[in-house]
Amino acid sequence: MARLLVTGGAGFIGANFVHYWVEQYPDDRVVVLDSLTYAGNLASLEGLTDCEQFRFVKESIVEKDVVATLLREEQIDTVVHFAAESHVDRSISGPADFIDTNIVGTHNLLQAARSAWLDSDDAPASHRFHHVSTDEVYGSLGPTDPGFSESTPYAPNSPYSASKAASDHLVRAYHHTYGLQVTTSNCSNNYGPYQFPEKLIPLMIVNALEGKLLPVYGDGSNIRDWLYVEDHVRAIDLVLKKGRVGETYNIGGNEEWANIDIVNRICAAIDTAFVDDGELATRFPDAPAAKGGQTASLITSVKDRPGHDWRYAIDPSRAQNELGFRPQHDFAGGLASTIDWMLNNEAWWRAVMDGSYRDWVTKHYASS
Repeated sequence: MARLLVTGGAGFIGANFVHYWVEQYPDDRVVVLDSLTYAGNLASLEGLTDCEQFRFVKESIVEKDVVATLLREEQIDTVVHFAAESHVDRSISGPADFIDTNIVGTHNLLQAARSAWLDSDDAPASHRFHHVSTDEVYGSLGPTDPGFSESTPYAPNSPYSASKAASDHLVRAYHHTYGLQVTTSNCSNNYGPYQFPEKLIPLMIVNALEGKLLPVYGDGSNIRDWLYVEDHVRAIDLVLKKGRVGETYNIGGNEEWANIDIVNRICAAIDTAFVDDGELATRFPDAPAAKGGQTASLITSVKDRPGHDWRYAIDPSRAQNELGFRPQHDFAGGLASTIDWMLNNEAWWRAVMDGSYRDWVTKHYASS
């Protein structure tokens, strides 16, 4: 039986990972550590809080003593580290939080893991510290450049990607200097259930339903490689089970799409959904599709953000060859599933956007 500490487990990818892990490995102990900032929501872990093998702790990874105590009292042997400030726009307007969480917080975890696993008489027989990172640490690609591989030099261009690059280097250093058993995964853009609606895909879906403008940076030509979140968490499972200690694995979907093409696909899908389901017009009366209009009429170009990387793409060869990883969802199917989830979980995204759920947590949920 493994004993996992999942940092950022109430966030988008972390919550999907926790749901997956509890279902796949019901005998394992799973402890989630999350400070429940705007992007972390206990509602994303609904159905798990009463599970005997599950524990939630509302604290930040910046609190070094909390992390160290948890590792020891729960006899943790596996850390899966998702916790991070992750929105590029927020890092441009307020980079200090990204330094604190992504660099200082990661270092706190590494220090606690070293103490519990390498400097303790009652250390577990084996351990693993898995660090979840991003393809943005590699910088930007031209139109014909090959995808990022694990040997691509780092060239971060935003405070967010620079902070993640720093955390990647710290994880590597704790392996090579102290012998901590680590792995790292750098992943392409994720999408799917429980994603906070400031990211491209859920933002466009929500705005389309509410009849709000669909803001697209510049001409919308920026390209990203997209991976359905369920495929990502399966890949992490494979890294934990089969990955070589000290190695990095790039996880991608082989689905490169320009932002404007994604927005147009969402618009078309929303229009079709309103035709197929007459109740949507009653639920979302402000949507153009509710009045027989075209959702694409909401698309508007906005000033490009500073330092906007043009293209990301992943070379997933190592994960394919060593781990046997292949995405099970293509972009068309994954996007359809995501839109369907958003339509069926209106209460979730309205609560996380208006802050009412966060206010409830602050009032009713005691730190543990």
